[in-house]
Amino acid sequence: MTDAVDEDLLRAWPLPEPDGDADKEDRGRVLVLAGSREMPGAAILAATAALRAGAGKLVIATPQSVATVVAAAVPESRVIALPEGSEGAPTLAGLPALQAIAPSLGAVLIGPGMIGPQSTILFVQAVLPLFRHAVVLLDALAMDAVQAMTRFSQPVILTPHAGEMAHLTGAEKEDLQEEPQSCACRRAAAWNAVVALKGATTCIARADGRCWIHRTHAPGLATSGSGDVLAGIIAGLAARGCPPEQAAVWGVALHARAGEALAQRQGTLGYLARELPAQVPALLQALRPRP
Repeated sequence: MTDAVDEDLLRAWPLPEPDGDADKEDRGRVLVLAGSREMPGAAILAATAALRAGAGKLVIATPQSVATVVAAAVPESRVIALPEGSEGAPTLAGLPALQAIAPSLGAVLIGPGMIGPQSTILFVQAVLPLFRHAVVLLDALAMDAVQAMTRFSQPVILTPHAGEMAHLTGAEKEDLQEEPQSCACRRAAAWNAVVALKGATTCIARADGRCWIHRTHAPGLATSGSGDVLAGIIAGLAARGCPPEQAAVWGVALHARAGEALAQRQGTLGYLARELPAQVPALLQALRPRP
């Protein structure tokens, strides 16, 4: 079954809303495990987007060389400084700190801005069991972990664009762009995960074959850091209690609409990824079910 993602679908599939007397704990805690000494901004973008999507509490785990910079940029967060190896990737020495907070997490985002392919794969494989009760979103370099695994046994979302999917599967990028739906469905079934294959036409697929198609014309979204923002939005929605497929569908829709809003005010090209998260709260308000 395939559905087009439009305003009617979103209004008919409302997000979890906290009660009037709810506090930040009721909106969930999200961990953003991201960044490196080369790309600390990826952690900042993703973390900010998670809060803008409505997550109640935020923890950022990032390599110790940039932890102070990240903490200053996102004062709303708790920041865990992770030991890092020579490549700049977190080492397994950081596992105890992550294990201590794992039971309280509703969602975990791993990957934006991380470097060191082999070290990162080993690290992701080691931390996944810690977060078996949370929704885990693997993005960017963290997605390479699928090449060393068979199927996930916990809720996982992956967010590759066509180039990344080609790298993960060995398929040709052009073939994936021509048949994004069939590819997303096949990989979702093979990995037992929700897969959002990103592009002008984004296909979100569930392991059982259910699929959602989102189409947009927002060329300005093809800019540095935009994918980090999308991943953060999805993780923030998952922390609020959305099932993985709903978090992915809504995240893709909100990200696209944020780009469209900026394009209308500032022009088709040239807006920045860091400007996208601030658009999200108003979009969430506008898409609430009508009374």
